Amino acid sequence: MSLQPKAAVGAPLSRVDGRLKVTGGADYAADHDIDGVVHAVIVDASIGRGRITGIDTGAAEAQPGVLKVISHRNAPTLAYRDNPGSNNPPGGRRLRVFQDDQVLFHGQPVAVAVATTLEAAQHAASLVEVTYDAQTPSTDLSDGSAPTNTPVTYARGDAQAALAGADVRMEMTYRLARNHHNPMEPHATIARWDGDRLTVWDKTQWVIGGTQTELAAVFGIPPASVRVISPFVGGAFGSGLRTWPHVTVAALAARETGRPVKVVLSRRQQYFGTGFRPAYEYQVRLGSARNGRVSAMIHGIRSETSTYEPYGEGGILPVGQHLYSTPNVSQTYRTVRLDVNTPVPMRGPGFATASYAIESAMDELSYELGIDPIELRLRNEPGTDPANGNSFSTRRLRECYATGAREFGWDRRNPKPRSTRDGDWLIGTGMATGVYHTLRAPAQARIRLDADGTALVESATSDMGPGTYTSMSQVAADALGLPMRRVTFRLGDSLMPNAPLHGGSLTMASVGSAVLGGGNQVRRQAIELAVGDEQSPLYGVAADTVVVRNGRLHVRDDPARGETYQQLLTRNNRDSLEVVGSFTPAQSRFTTEAYAAVFAEVAVDARLGLVRVRRMLGVYDAGRIISPKLADSQALGGLVGGIGQALLEHTVTDHRDGRIVNANLADYLVPVNADIPVLKAIYLESEDMEADPLGVKGIGEVVLVGVAPAIANAVHHATGRRVRDLPITADALL
Repeated sequence: MSLQPKAAVGAPLSRVDGRLKVTGGADYAADHDIDGVVHAVIVDASIGRGRITGIDTGAAEAQPGVLKVISHRNAPTLAYRDNPGSNNPPGGRRLRVFQDDQVLFHGQPVAVAVATTLEAAQHAASLVEVTYDAQTPSTDLSDGSAPTNTPVTYARGDAQAALAGADVRMEMTYRLARNHHNPMEPHATIARWDGDRLTVWDKTQWVIGGTQTELAAVFGIPPASVRVISPFVGGAFGSGLRTWPHVTVAALAARETGRPVKVVLSRRQQYFGTGFRPAYEYQVRLGSARNGRVSAMIHGIRSETSTYEPYGEGGILPVGQHLYSTPNVSQTYRTVRLDVNTPVPMRGPGFATASYAIESAMDELSYELGIDPIELRLRNEPGTDPANGNSFSTRRLRECYATGAREFGWDRRNPKPRSTRDGDWLIGTGMATGVYHTLRAPAQARIRLDADGTALVESATSDMGPGTYTSMSQVAADALGLPMRRVTFRLGDSLMPNAPLHGGSLTMASVGSAVLGGGNQVRRQAIELAVGDEQSPLYGVAADTVVVRNGRLHVRDDPARGETYQQLLTRNNRDSLEVVGSFTPAQSRFTTEAYAAVFAEVAVDARLGLVRVRRMLGVYDAGRIISPKLADSQALGGLVGGIGQALLEHTVTDHRDGRIVNANLADYLVPVNADIPVLKAIYLESEDMEADPLGVKGIGEVVLVGVAPAIANAVHHATGRRVRDLPITADALL
């Protein structure tokens, strides 16, 4: 088949759903207008550990409009079948809503008030009196007495012996605070039962394998009896990758009251009703020769998890295994069981955390040896994957460093810390490396080409903001040879073909490859129909010489000889051509990863310790860029998120009772416009055909990885002080 021309892929197109979003026409989970819907408000546990000894619902149930108050005392027993095929649970025994009197963490749902209005439900919830037999919770990661799960380990070479024999030995411990996702749209669910069939309108990043399968498991019904609808997600960053208790509460309340029920978490409830990036303690011990070749690195890692589920981040170890050519590596990763709710992936999960520790340690080593930070990394750049000997599909970090150094003006940097001032401000620059693995999963997409020359493409994926509607339309348009305006992409419904979770930078590689494959099949069907049709101008032409542009099939070297899709299908009495495209990732002999070089300039007030980021640059080796506009949105958003991780975001827990004391956007700080400096992203022109048929690696995750250490390294360069705890606050610099 001839090479199909590309017109949409690679073009800086605006979002096809942009007008809907800015005019309020996009319906998010709580926006759907469901006849007869009533409201439910969850009552949260006010202790961090213990058991419920009594629940008085009399005053609440006496209020006008209140339909029911449900707790473990009157809730039916739910099936809670095992559900190993999804993120629910990651192991252990997931939280069972209203099934017993145990309180496992502060904020756990202990009751729900259902009423005809939101105000009545809120008032009723406030009147529910719960008494407890409270115990002191364990919520502090630094408490060495807390139990741990079986550690995950990795080793190559003899790290202890190599460290002992190294010219330079260093030991550092880095601490990262718990972070919460804080998406713009709060988590919400509307649930309605029609007999034994359940429909939910949910904020989710996993329509079928997540919400659908979990609700089927909880209520003991077939997955086909659960329909999940989620056309728009207003940000998630990973918080929508699990089916949280409020989803079950909505479905349970709907079944118990016989009415559709809406549950919307308050901003405060987001902090314990959904997951979070866990807090970490990360010890690095490294040994190096005087020439900068790192001979040994020992990683000792601890992170928090709940007592009932052993959540560990798979991405915490690969950075230390694959990034540098260190011959001797030892890693030990322990998750600490605490009286908290279960963590969940947050943008760049594991990789962003590990990169902070490793890239900070490399920066510390560069100053110890007097070697430029970029040069140190170049001296430790591997030729093949040091973990397994595989070749890299593409690894252009050297080009990332060179491009970034040139564009950022790295050569103008005085390497001496605390050497550059601008009035009262100390100026510093820093850099760090980012890496993220290229994930792929089986996916399907239905492509239908109609006789009017338009196409409909559907897949049960999600879109939490990266622009799935737009990027999939671009791929489909080029595969079919149609202009973008004649392609409609739909997503977010479990009745559509199966798609994997929407996260991990795998949507474009997976669903996009299914769209590409299905689109190619439909186009080929049309070409074969034309070349076999005696009435077609293309009759008898070799199929591999026919291309399609703007909905018109023609001979590649003879554009005048051809016809439109409309003419072809109408003449053949075909209403449409339809295919379900599928993608299954193949085993690869290569290590496929996306890479970044991140550069930051900061200013630190010499008297007050205030840190301001002045400018940032990210250079990315991320395969083919389907949409430069969408990529910029992701990259700049990742840089902004890294500013938050480095300087602002910190979930604070009162360890006396497990209460999160800054569970609001006034006290949990995230970057605002005044915090955002000049940001720039550069993408190396490339493709990775070992990764997937589109040649993409994914851009959404890697753009956060490396940002926090670049800022932290710049702060050290500005001040001469090394702060190893995130976020970096003014008091640490005074």
